[in-house]
Amino acid sequence: MTRLFTENVNVGYGDKTIVKDLHVEIPDQQITTIIGSNGCGKSTLLKAMTRIHSHQSGSIILDGESITQQNTKELARKLAILPQNPEGASGLTVGELVSYGRFPYQKGFGRLTKRDMEVIEWALDVTGTTEFKYQAVDSLSGGQRQRVWIAMSLAQETDMIFLDEPTTYLDMAHQLEVLELLQKLNQEEGRTIVMVLHDLNQAARFADYIVAMKDGEIVKAGSPEDVIQRDVLRDVFSIDADIGRDPRTDKPMCVTYNLWKGEQQNEEDSNHTASYASACS
Repeated sequence: MTRLFTENVNVGYGDKTIVKDLHVEIPDQQITTIIGSNGCGKSTLLKAMTRIHSHQSGSIILDGESITQQNTKELARKLAILPQNPEGASGLTVGELVSYGRFPYQKGFGRLTKRDMEVIEWALDVTGTTEFKYQAVDSLSGGQRQRVWIAMSLAQETDMIFLDEPTTYLDMAHQLEVLELLQKLNQEEGRTIVMVLHDLNQAARFADYIVAMKDGEIVKAGSPEDVIQRDVLRDVFSIDADIGRDPRTDKPMCVTYNLWKGEQQNEEDSNHTASYASACS
């Protein structure tokens, strides 16, 4: 049984509909990545599924019940979201920020219990941020801050974690650091991870399931092998890509690509193939 899915969901801003009649299922205890060009509705879908942004029509179902009918604190115990540009950490230490993840469990005056403290320490430990506990969040590097925000999400003790472009503005080493951490959480903790990514090869390498979107609709959803295909990438991104295999993971990867030029591209490809065959004969 799929815990989270949408049925004929429409989401927009004002009179403009961004996500259109969309049906998507999120596989449990797997890593799902959502890919697509800028403005296609990736982040809007993520926000709708986590109730940050209301949907106009259709249904978003979690555990057999519409998310609009679920108590806010109860929902926050099931899913956590890390937005693209998290704010609100100015002046806080790492430990203080991570403690905010315990809000759904607090009662009365919101004092931290022994259990809260244990979970906070665990979240710091699993993300490798314990050494920063008493440092100001503002003093950390981009990769370190991102791990701290993930630690706060983990402190919510949710089965599902949503992340909107978690590798944005990070260098290659820190991108890999964050993605490997999420993969570890999925494999060792059984967390369901849903994230928006721009890098196709990162999406293919770390995802079990990929959702490719264009103009608010799903073009293709399935395994990396199903989605990282030349025709799919041509439709979604208007690129003509050469697809190979990652020598380390054996996952599909985009080796190189050009802008798609329609029928002109077909003619150029045919001429290139004929020239290559003639040279080899």
